[in-house]
Parts: sequence; structure tokens; C-alpha cells
Amino acid sequence: MCGIIGIVGHSEVNQALYDGLTVLQHRGQDAAGIVTCNEEGKFYLRKANGLVKDVFHTRHMRNLNGNMGIGHIRYPTAGCSTLAEAQPFYVNSPFGIALAHNGNLTNTKTLKEELFQADRRHLNTDSDSEVLLNVLAHELQKECDLTPTAENIFNAVKKVHQRCKGAYAVVAMIAGVGIVAFRDPYGIRPVVIGKGENKGETDYIVASESVAIDTLGYELIRDIEPGECVFIDKESNFYSEQCAEPEIMSPCIFEYVYFARPDSIIDGISVHRSRSRMGSKLAEKILRENPNHDIDVIIPIPDTSRSAALQLSYDLGVQYQEGFIKNRYIGRTFIMPGQTQRKKSVRQKLNAIDIEFKDKTVLLVDDSIVRGTTSQQIVEMAREAGARKVYFASAAPPVRYPNVYGIDMPSPEEFVAHDRNVKQIAEELGVDWLVYQDLEDLIDAVNDEKNIASFDTSCFDGQYITGDIDESYLYYIDALRNDNSKQLTEKSNAVIELHNNA
Repeated sequence: MCGIIGIVGHSEVNQALYDGLTVLQHRGQDAAGIVTCNEEGKFYLRKANGLVKDVFHTRHMRNLNGNMGIGHIRYPTAGCSTLAEAQPFYVNSPFGIALAHNGNLTNTKTLKEELFQADRRHLNTDSDSEVLLNVLAHELQKECDLTPTAENIFNAVKKVHQRCKGAYAVVAMIAGVGIVAFRDPYGIRPVVIGKGENKGETDYIVASESVAIDTLGYELIRDIEPGECVFIDKESNFYSEQCAEPEIMSPCIFEYVYFARPDSIIDGISVHRSRSRMGSKLAEKILRENPNHDIDVIIPIPDTSRSAALQLSYDLGVQYQEGFIKNRYIGRTFIMPGQTQRKKSVRQKLNAIDIEFKDKTVLLVDDSIVRGTTSQQIVEMAREAGARKVYFASAAPPVRYPNVYGIDMPSPEEFVAHDRNVKQIAEELGVDWLVYQDLEDLIDAVNDEKNIASFDTSCFDGQYITGDIDESYLYYIDALRNDNSKQLTEKSNAVIELHNNA
């Protein structure tokens, strides 16, 4: 999962891009990058591994000149965290194009071969984002020799949709021309459009989440539709066209469960309200399964479970308390590469308030349970704090299948729910009772107004909406993304770094 942003304005956009990436930091902590473009069509790039605040210093910001630009924050889905794969990517032919991408192409291997054999294009990394950029560049080059028009761009994006499979929300910048944004035909990954007034002129912004648009003072217009392409030229003229026949719209439901900020609105759905409804659905299930429960207190595992836990508390009539204090200087453990780093960070990130646990039957609430290692340690902390019993509720169903659309859920064998029923999972986590959200209830909670036809729920039910995922592909990504592979990658990167610094 990554975050993207693009702005076409009438004044310098470097600070706005920086601020927007900071707001989207929850979507990736591995690397950050910004490319701006001045009136002469010259690109200025800064990207590096690390958080936004660490990547961009005053000297870098001064060099990022121009009234339009794009930015990216990266979370690697293949365990690779080299600087070479930080985004945005850039190609100089044709015109000069920079691109940032959120999602995952499922036919990367085929596209790589096509780009080399037929398109005669060189790839320098293993990133599918570089593949996508080169496909776009090749199709644009076939469309026109001089400055591309909106029609040229839309025709090129139509070809991109025909060639690229999987999930993608893209923002690209063409030197001296403008910014292009488009979304896969299923709308799996989110991207929204906003506008604002600047000296009597209209500025435009595209971003992964509406929260970036809100905090920068823009007005949210709408989501980019599945298969739609938006082009904003350097004078802020706005164009859009449907460039692929939209499939059954199927946004990723895990955005609402975990990834998106609660103050975002994605495809017309409030993330906060959807999480609150998840809490109500959990309350209904608890009352069905255990109507005479002895829960004394409900405690959320910060931060993403708070909305669900608070509503669950209200519906059950059970006291809600904050029982864990979070160190905000530790990143999100779900998106940390490698099991060792995730384990190490849990105790550093959370500390229990003993008086909220002592001699009580505690219901811990989390947004989801993936590998289970974080949950195990939190349960241990609750018991050490004096809890008489520890129950656990997940606002999402058991995660049993890998996600292939841009979320790091690689190997089924690493999931705590792999080949286990709920009772066995409870034993593995060390809890006295475990309750999962039912998938139907999760969908109802998110889609309360029934305005979305379908959701990507593949990590829960193994149904891959793009229809091109088979066992061989799952085996392929498992080899790339499991924790053993990540540890080897981390060691290789460390050796390379030592060599470069020698």
C-alpha cells in the first residue's frame, strides 16, 4: 500500500506536496519522493528511504521548484526497500514523464518481457511501477511526436488499461504539459480529486485519500471513477474521459478496515462511520453467541480500532476505557518489513495502563488479525497488567488468503488463521475467547447505503475479482514476499550499503 498526490497550481507547490505526503504517511513509511516541474518543463526530484520529515530538509525543498508536481510515499509489498525502488519514477522519452503508483500489477512478468522484446525499453528495477510507467510512455510515444493533447493522453491510457492487469491508482506528470491521473477498471485502489482557489485561479489536486485534500484547504470534488482518466494541463484546464469499460466496481474493503485514516471518505463512504458500524455488527454477534457475557471493560488496540470499539461498548452497555498508551514515534507494525522488526516494535509502541486491566474481564478490540504476532504480545501485556480474563474481538473476518492488489499479505502459512479454526486461533493467541466479524456483516457495515456493487474481499474469501489469479501466481508472489525472502533482501541490502560506504 502506498500514497500518491499530485497538484497543478498557480504558485509553488512544493510545500503543499510535502504537507500532503505527511498527512498520507500512514499509507507507507519506507520511502518518500517528490517531483516538481517549472514553467520551462524542467523536473526537480528528491526521493529517499525514510519518513517524509526525514527525507525532505530545507535544502531539498528549496530545489523543488515549480507550480505542478507529484509525490509518493512507499510501503513495499515485495519486501524490497532499496532507494532504487523509491518513487516517483522518471523516463525521459517521450517528453519526460514522472509517475507514482499505488497498487500492484498482476501481469508484471508478461509486461516486462513485452517491454524488452517488443517495445525496446530498459527496466532498471523490479518495481511494477516502473513497468507501468514504461507502458504509459511507450503508448504515448505511439500517439504523438510533439506536445500531447488530452485526446492523445486518453488514447494512450486506454492502451495502458488494455495491457495492465491488477490494481492501480496512478498520478503521472508530463514535463511542461500537465498531470494525468487514472484508476484501474475495478476501482480497487482509491484516488480522489479536489480543487481550490488561488489568486482568482483554480488549482487542482489528486490524492489517495480525501484527508489530504481537506487538510490542505481544497474542496473535495469526487473520486476518480474506475477506468477513468483525468488530465489537468499546466494552465489548470480540466479534462476527463472514461478510458476503460468499467468492471463491477470493487474497492478494497481493507481500506475501510485498516489502511485509510478514519477522517477520509472513500467512494462516498465515511471510513469512521463504516468502522463504527463494524462495532455494532460485532455487538450483535457477541450477544448472539454469548448473551450472558461477563465483560467488564472494552479496550481498543490503538489507533484504527477505536471507532469500532467505542460503538461496540455503547451497543453492549459495557464500559469503554483506553488501556494502552501508544508511542507515536513508532511506525505501524503491520507495514514493517520482516517479522523480527514487527516483534521488536510492539513492546516499544504500546504500554498497558495496569489499573484498567487489574482483576477485570477485558475485551480487546482490534481492526483485524493477520500474522497474530502483535496480538499475542498484546494479550501477554494484558495478562501481565492483571487481567482476570482476556477476550479478543476482530472487526474483520479471519485473514486466510494473500492479497495480490497491493497489500503485504503474502504467504498463507504466515497467517495465524492458516489451517486453524477459531478455537485453535484463540489458543494460539492465548485468549480465553475470540470473536471474528462475519464477512457478510463487514460488507454491510461498510456498504450501509448500498451504493457499491461489490468489494474486493479476497484476503478473507480467496475470490480474486480480476479473474487472472491462479495457484502459480500465488506461489510466485509467496516466493517474493514471505518473511524469509524479506530477511534475505534486508541482508543483501545491508551488504550493498556496507560495500558502498567502504
